[in-house]
Amino acid sequence: MSERMGADPRPEDATARVVPFPAQSSAPQIAFDRHELRTIFNLYGRRVAEGEWRDYALDFRRDKAVFSIYRRTSEMPLYRIEKDPKLARRQGAYAVIAAGGLVLKRGTDLARVLAVLEKPLRAV
Repeated sequence: MSERMGADPRPEDATARVVPFPAQSSAPQIAFDRHELRTIFNLYGRRVAEGEWRDYALDFRRDKAVFSIYRRTSEMPLYRIEKDPKLARRQGAYAVIAAGGLVLKRGTDLARVLAVLEKPLRAV
């Protein structure tokens, strides 16, 4: 038996190769801020209390942030609330999109955009 057995399993001619991490892009990731999340969760909490919505998902992409609302976890989202800063000067940064891809409302003020998801008041 040789003395090298068990000391180093690599062959003698193996060389280590350093692989650098991919370069990080300087573009910041788009996200909802605290006030936007508070507005969204106020609506979401009321609808959960009514038993209509049961789950949500947050998705932060490079180009937009998405808050998806589900009736059940295993389904497609009922609604998506999107924040896309590239559209801020044109159509508005916020949009509510239905399950089929139909844009229900788009605008610059999140509270007004979310009003499309509010239930109308009923006389009792």
